Amino acid sequence: MFSTQFVLIFSLFLSLPILFLLAPRIFPSHNPSIPISPSDELDDFVLFRKAIASASASAAHYPSAHSHLTSKSKKLKIAFLFLTNTDLFFAPLWEQFFKSADKNLFNIYVHADPHSNVTKPTGIFFSKFIPDAKRTYRASPTLISATRRLLANAILDDPTNTFFAVLSQYCIPLHSFKYVYNSLISSKSFDLSSPESDPESTQYNIKIQYKSFIEIISKDRRLWKRYVSRGKYAMMPEVPFEKFRAGSQFFVLTRRHALMVIEDRMLWNKFKLPCYREDECFPEEHYFPTLLSMQDPDGCTKYTLTKVNWTGTRNGHPYTYKAAEISPVLIQELRQSNYSSSYLFARKFEPICLNPLMKIADKVIFRD
Repeated sequence: MFSTQFVLIFSLFLSLPILFLLAPRIFPSHNPSIPISPSDELDDFVLFRKAIASASASAAHYPSAHSHLTSKSKKLKIAFLFLTNTDLFFAPLWEQFFKSADKNLFNIYVHADPHSNVTKPTGIFFSKFIPDAKRTYRASPTLISATRRLLANAILDDPTNTFFAVLSQYCIPLHSFKYVYNSLISSKSFDLSSPESDPESTQYNIKIQYKSFIEIISKDRRLWKRYVSRGKYAMMPEVPFEKFRAGSQFFVLTRRHALMVIEDRMLWNKFKLPCYREDECFPEEHYFPTLLSMQDPDGCTKYTLTKVNWTGTRNGHPYTYKAAEISPVLIQELRQSNYSSSYLFARKFEPICLNPLMKIADKVIFRD
């Protein structure tokens, strides 16, 4: 007969593998972010429904998905969406960027964490803060929610918003507004990944077919660890590993894809799950590329227009440029891209970089 002590020890030994597999589902997440509250979820659901209904009503005036793009009576707009939990450090530089722009060609929307001490800058940004902003945390699904709110507000606000550029407070423009607008709206050669045998058709000097500029990565050494950060089977069956993608949280979406994002509930229910591996959990870098890759891979360029330097990255943060590094040469280097005629934006910069950037703004940054 086995002793009682031996049976207990043997049972404990057998239970360890089972506990290891079930731990992600049994024990609470160590992620420091607070889960999204049911009230916030409800607020978002109401907002998204309004935006979708508004888009449907607008579609009644535009029978074709792209018919408004060729309308002489409507000017297409770029919606600039800023996501921040600190001051908009480079607001003066962006003010300069928008200064020479036709006010009928853009809109600005800012999602500022209401629990953070964010000072509203004077000038064009002052009245652009959306009223339904919620608390955000790094490396958590709250950043997905915040981006979706920005998209919904922009869709609800103006039916002529055609591109939606998601940016952070650490982003700067690398060109004039005119260059950015023409690159996205009318240029047939900006996207170097487009096959030369299938040139984009234009009408009234405006492209008929648009693509979203979003990074979509299918092969990365950390992809599996990030996939199982919520539990080995947590994403199944909706998101099998072979469909899981990575990418930057900053991108430029078409209106069609912006609507896809706010209409989605299936993938959101997976990506909002808490993680038990906080060092591998960056839902905002996976939700958008995975969703669009699954729903419309051919409608995406699979690269971003925001230049980021990942050399010497620390704790998931990219390299941060310092004031002493700001120069015309740096701007030229940041513009260089293998996928498009040029990067349009760049990050990440220390706030103290504002003064040297302003000194070269007119003669370098905004001179194309």
